[in-house]
Amino acid sequence: MTNQLKHIAIIMDGNGRWARKRGFERFLGHRKGTESTIDAVEVGVNLKLEHMTLYVFSSENWGRPTKEVDYLMNLLIEMVYKEIPDLMEKNVKLVVIGNMDRLPEKPRENLQMAIDKTANNTGMQLNLAISYGGRQEIVEAARALAAQVAIGTLKVEEIDENLFAKNLYLKGAPDPDLVIRTGGEFRLSNYLLWQAAYSEFYVTDTLWPDFTKEEFMKAIEFYKTRERRFGKVLNE
Repeated sequence: MTNQLKHIAIIMDGNGRWARKRGFERFLGHRKGTESTIDAVEVGVNLKLEHMTLYVFSSENWGRPTKEVDYLMNLLIEMVYKEIPDLMEKNVKLVVIGNMDRLPEKPRENLQMAIDKTANNTGMQLNLAISYGGRQEIVEAARALAAQVAIGTLKVEEIDENLFAKNLYLKGAPDPDLVIRTGGEFRLSNYLLWQAAYSEFYVTDTLWPDFTKEEFMKAIEFYKTRERRFGKVLNE
């Protein structure tokens, strides 16, 4: 059975620990981590992925110190301005999933500008999960379906997994074939809870700022060894 990669999702963990190990402030870990993000996108383009989804900022991250959140928002603005030309050159379409309404005005406007600018690109779709929570996503989908039932445009018995999936943020996207988590933690951290039901899961102790293209290819080689069964029995 061929393991054709269409969609890779990444939990980019370890920026703060990378900085602490070197006696730096956490902010420098976040900045260093942007280099790995740029490399990851390049790998995804070279692999001819349909989708790459990056866990940039969770709904729980709003609980971090205000100084750190402000820095991350400003870094987001800087990255958007800096990377749009490269995204255009690589034909990458940018999409944001999550609650953008919670973002401050400036990063929200910059993200929308980048979304609009790359909207007609036809290569890899780069999904940035920002102000994102998997439970929040599922609740919003349930509310949307409940509203349709309430006004009579949908019958309860018509709701199935396919319809539910179409009401999630990544409607129409294939589920991730592979979820990569850096930093050595073995948990999903409220990330793509519905979509990752049958994803292969690769965990590395490598912290995100040290996650080079070579490290990324180790994850790809791991994926190639997997026999994806989706709950079935194969080759018998």
